[in-house]
Amino acid sequence: MKLGVVFPVELGMAGDPEKVLEFARAAESLGFDEISAVEHSVVIGNTGSEYPYSPTGKSHLPDDCPLPDPLELLSFVAGATTTLGLATGVLVLPNHNPVVLAKRLATLDRLSGGRVRICLGLGWMREEVEACGGDFDRRGKVADEAVEVMRALWAGGSDGVDFAGEFHRFSGAYSFPKPARESGVPLYIGGHSKAAARRAGRLGNGFQPLGLGGEDLDAAISLMRTTATDAGRDPAEVSVVLGHILPKMDEAKLEWARSLGSDRILLSASRRATTLDAVLDEMAECSARMALA
Repeated sequence: MKLGVVFPVELGMAGDPEKVLEFARAAESLGFDEISAVEHSVVIGNTGSEYPYSPTGKSHLPDDCPLPDPLELLSFVAGATTTLGLATGVLVLPNHNPVVLAKRLATLDRLSGGRVRICLGLGWMREEVEACGGDFDRRGKVADEAVEVMRALWAGGSDGVDFAGEFHRFSGAYSFPKPARESGVPLYIGGHSKAAARRAGRLGNGFQPLGLGGEDLDAAISLMRTTATDAGRDPAEVSVVLGHILPKMDEAKLEWARSLGSDRILLSASRRATTLDAVLDEMAECSARMALA
C-alpha cells in the first residue's frame, strides 16, 4: 500500500518556494510515497457552478488562494527530491491541449526518473473551462480523445504518429523525449460521477473516486470494474486510490482500503492543522504510527 500526501494549498503558502520545498522534503524524508497537487487554471469569483464536494456547494478555498500550476510546482519539487512521487489530484483535462500536455508530462516524467502519476478530471467550474477555451458540455468526449492523443504520441516511434479524431488531427507527428516508462505516464481518472467511474474502467490506469463513501463508494468501484470487463480489460489492472485524513490513518484503514482493492491512499491534513508546522506534525505522527520512515 502506497501512502501519499495532498499538498495543503488551503494554507495559502503554495506560492512560497521555501515552504513548498519544506513540505516536499518532509514528505520524502518521512517515507511518504508521493505528494499530490491540485489545479485551477483560473478561479471565477461568484461562480454559478456548484462545488460537488461540499454540502454548501461552495469551495472551501478563497477565490484569491494561491494555486500554482501543478506541473510547474511538481517540476520545482522534482529537482529538490530524489524518490518522491509527483502526482496531481486532479489536473483539469479540458483546460489543456493534449498535444502540448503530452510533451509536458513526458518531459517531467523523463527528467524525474519516472516519478509522475497524473490524475485527470473534467472540472466542475463551467466558467473556468470556458475561460480556457473548452466546451464544458462536450468536455467528456474531448477528454476521452485527449487521452488517446497523449498515449498515441508517447507510443509513436521513428515513423511518426498519425491521428484522426473528432477534435484533433495530425500526420507524421514526432513527440520526444518519451516518458521514462515505456508504458507512458500513468493516467488515472478522478471524479465522483458514474461517468468518471466508467471512464476509468474504459481508459484509466487507475480510478480516484472523490468525495464518496459507504455504499456510493462501493457502487462507483463496482461500476468501474464492470465497465473495464465490458471493455475487454482486466479490472484488477485498474488501480484504486482512496482518500483519508492524516491523524486517523491506522492499520484498520489499511485493511479497509485493501478490502476495496485499493493499493494507494492519499492523505490530507485535518482542519485543525492551520499552519505548515501543524501539517508537518501530523505527517510525522502518521509516519511514526505507520512505520514509514
